[in-house]
Amino acid sequence: MIFRRRDLRIETERMVLRPPVMGDWPGWAALRRDSADFLKPWEPVWAPDHLTRRAFANRVAWARRSIASGTAVPLFLIRREDGILLGAITLDNIRRGPAQSGTTGYWVGQPFARQGYMREAVSAVVNYAFTALDLSRIEAGCLPENTPSRRLLEGCGYKYEGVAQAYLQINGRWRNHVLYANLRMDRRGRTDAG
Repeated sequence: MIFRRRDLRIETERMVLRPPVMGDWPGWAALRRDSADFLKPWEPVWAPDHLTRRAFANRVAWARRSIASGTAVPLFLIRREDGILLGAITLDNIRRGPAQSGTTGYWVGQPFARQGYMREAVSAVVNYAFTALDLSRIEAGCLPENTPSRRLLEGCGYKYEGVAQAYLQINGRWRNHVLYANLRMDRRGRTDAG
């Protein structure tokens, strides 16, 4: 795995993870549109202008500001072999000081689901967060019935921590989420008490 801080690139075996740029808009919009039925059950309701160039320009501007301020690392998954956009992952809500933590969120286009791309991306971002960003805790949440996402998180070292009631509005309804966390030095279940 290769990290390039200067231009924020994370290179994995099959992908380059990098921030979005305006040139990504046509591929992003097409992938999101073509995968809408696959994605919408797991996401907040899309705004009416969700797929527009203007909305994407706002997304790119947010990504730049977030990276510059150190509050988030939004990345697109670009397949090395052909430069195709597969999905996205964001390390968001980065908190410094005593917390040293962040939250992962991700999506993959339907044609690329269940091929190990997201597992590769999540593992790379967690490694980046722990090594390059010196975070201590990475959190994630998903709907209880999202078995593929739960398996993904567990396979990438996240451990179940509980349920958050009415955690996020997903597909127009407040939904409970199962919460997971990945710790740089996992001490859960250990104690010095005799």
